[in-house]
Amino acid sequence: MPYITDRVVHDADAHIMETPTWLRDHADPAIRDRIEPLPLTSGNELRQTGDVEEQLADLTAAFDRLAAKHASEEYRAEEAHEIMLRKNFAATGSFIAEDRVRALDLIGVQSQLVFNTFHNSRLFAWEHSGDLEMAYGTARAHNRGMAEFCSVDERLLSTMYVPLADFDRAAAMADEAVHLGAAALLIPSGCPATHSPSHRSLDPVWARAQEAGIPIVFHVGGTGELIDSMYFQNGLPIPPDFHGGDENFRCVDYMGIPGPPAQTLATMLFDGVFERFPDLRVGVIEQGAIWVPGWMRQMESAFDAFHRHEERLQQLSLRPSEYVSRQMRFTPYPTEDVGWIIEQAGPETVLFSTDFPHVEGGRRPVERFEASLDAAGVSDDHRDRFYRRNFVELMGHGLPSTLAAAS
Repeated sequence: MPYITDRVVHDADAHIMETPTWLRDHADPAIRDRIEPLPLTSGNELRQTGDVEEQLADLTAAFDRLAAKHASEEYRAEEAHEIMLRKNFAATGSFIAEDRVRALDLIGVQSQLVFNTFHNSRLFAWEHSGDLEMAYGTARAHNRGMAEFCSVDERLLSTMYVPLADFDRAAAMADEAVHLGAAALLIPSGCPATHSPSHRSLDPVWARAQEAGIPIVFHVGGTGELIDSMYFQNGLPIPPDFHGGDENFRCVDYMGIPGPPAQTLATMLFDGVFERFPDLRVGVIEQGAIWVPGWMRQMESAFDAFHRHEERLQQLSLRPSEYVSRQMRFTPYPTEDVGWIIEQAGPETVLFSTDFPHVEGGRRPVERFEASLDAAGVSDDHRDRFYRRNFVELMGHGLPSTLAAAS
């Protein structure tokens, strides 16, 4: 029996677990040798040591063994029971695309919006390096890899990266991603190195997304360091993260997660991006939503304080919260009070997600969300928005018509 059985659900946040040479394998020859293999650590079941050639040989053998384990009768005999318990590379369909079809059935979701696991911060760093060939070459490799993985089932919806570092290349990359079959365009939630994300010369990117009927999405990890590293120089022992290792975030970094998307979206809103592109939709994924009500009120306050003096605010036809309600959607963490968020920000703002196969998504996200929804007395209609309709509206043409009709 699937994990989810009693409703139609779309999963707004899921991941592939990229193998060490995944990006290199999809890159053009001109940059392939410049892309180092992923330094996977114990938190993701595999560790690499030695020089590059030794690493690649060892990791190839390790992944061959892991793939054989996933294909074994013993592994598959328990996967229905353990679909939400196995995490990272141990999970069904985490890195073997064909197995992800079974995972979708076992979880019981209508679709999954699929992101990379390890490359957001790398893509952001390349985008800010000033090396445009590397920035756009690695984005192209990423997008090919995403297209390949998601091609096995129409329920897998690919996110494809568009660096905003160069105006002309960004527009061309957006067009290329759309032609490659992107269900959503992934952009960094932090600011580009040399200009605002609201710069008018980026309008062709938003126009292409709006014309194609697919959303722009942000995802945690696409900003470089979340906070100043000196916050961790506190004279205390370093606590383990979710994985028991040192490669993810803890409570102090967690507090910095809302900053980049909040600033980026507010800047785009105040500078008229959502006024000029009223059908553009934005999904803010795995960056929480508990901050959204206060952020909406802060923008309302800014609008009232500066409207009289700033022409750009006078040109807006809606108030800030109305743009949010019309065009933005957010995924709460399962530990957040989604019932309160709906009360404060509106039922149209939030999306269900599992973060499969990551540890952060938890083993029982539905139960956690339901407890919050029950406590707040959220109606069946608003629950349906959370689990299904808000996602369908966000995705537009990024959701195949067969899946939209079934929803």
